[in-house]
Amino acid sequence: MIKSLRKSLILPLHLHIRTVQTFSKYNAQAASALREERKQNGDEEYADLDWDNLGFALTPADYMYVMKCSKDGEFTKGEISPFGNIQLSPSAGVLNYGQAIYEGTKAYRKENGKLLLFRPDHNAMRMKIGAERMLMPSPSVDQFVDAVKQIAFANKRWVPPSGKGSLYIRPLLMGSGPVLGLGPAPEYTFIVYASPVGNYFKEGTAALNLYVEDEYVRAAPGGAGGVKSITNYAPVLKALSRAKSRGFSDVLYLDSVKKKYLEEASSCNVFVVKGRTISTPATNGTILEGITRKSVMEIANDQGYQVVEKAVHVDDVMDADEVFCTGTAVVVAPVGTITYQNKRVEYKTGDESVCKKLRSVLVGIQTGQIEDTKGWVTDIN
Repeated sequence: MIKSLRKSLILPLHLHIRTVQTFSKYNAQAASALREERKQNGDEEYADLDWDNLGFALTPADYMYVMKCSKDGEFTKGEISPFGNIQLSPSAGVLNYGQAIYEGTKAYRKENGKLLLFRPDHNAMRMKIGAERMLMPSPSVDQFVDAVKQIAFANKRWVPPSGKGSLYIRPLLMGSGPVLGLGPAPEYTFIVYASPVGNYFKEGTAALNLYVEDEYVRAAPGGAGGVKSITNYAPVLKALSRAKSRGFSDVLYLDSVKKKYLEEASSCNVFVVKGRTISTPATNGTILEGITRKSVMEIANDQGYQVVEKAVHVDDVMDADEVFCTGTAVVVAPVGTITYQNKRVEYKTGDESVCKKLRSVLVGIQTGQIEDTKGWVTDIN
């Protein structure tokens, strides 16, 4: 059965089949056909998971999306395929020179069962900016958003019930073609896969304990810290592992020049609250322009806070009323303590905190519980 099934599927990356159940191949023009089949099959049930205990670990959903770049730099029509391994040449650009970028977005389930996406067009535009920095062609905004929609719909049974989590969607653009000397890959592949997730940190929604790293840096001026290059993440693992072994949740990184100005955490942006002023490090090429960051800034402005993007000195952080982190994975996470050079400072948390108020509005919009007056949410049903 598996042999005949493989023959019936012509996959761009020779994907290995994960399951022996019967399924069909769908391309980017067949979303309506997929929709109709799901209706006919009544395939609207949830996957068999413990939805009350989701963490942030990989639980692969059924399908992935694959699209390849042609010789002229244009991406061809993509395909929905079963999730599985891919084959790459040992000399692929992504393996040898780290030529790849990724994005992260989420699908949410409303109480009525419909699915929502949050600002996927901004992820698409950020990928285009990152691709330009890494000398790669990229999907158009429409191609990107269409792929994310298809993956969310195809994997609908993996979207947690309302209030139980979300379907994390990972678009990945990589230099898949073989190259020996240092240079751009001759071929590129765009993949989107998904996994149901709960809270990013093991603390759940409880306050985080952060450590200010003053030895290692995350990024430097003129580098690629301002884009989601895969090369930005492995270098933080050593400092992050060391901090976690000491009981901390994550690491706060300082600038690489003076090591006195706050940049961001390992995988999220940072905000500092003092009175009615909310400050966040300015994106100057070393800090990722987070989509959650941008959304929280707008919500805070709407609520009458003064939001400032500036160079935030580490001393200002240690003197703040509140600190919180933002990101697609972490959403809006309160910080309970920060330790810097053996000094530990505690911050306000709880229901009356600025963090809690901003998170409530953001999550309400993302999940359809608060009316979206900004055009941020996309309904994919």
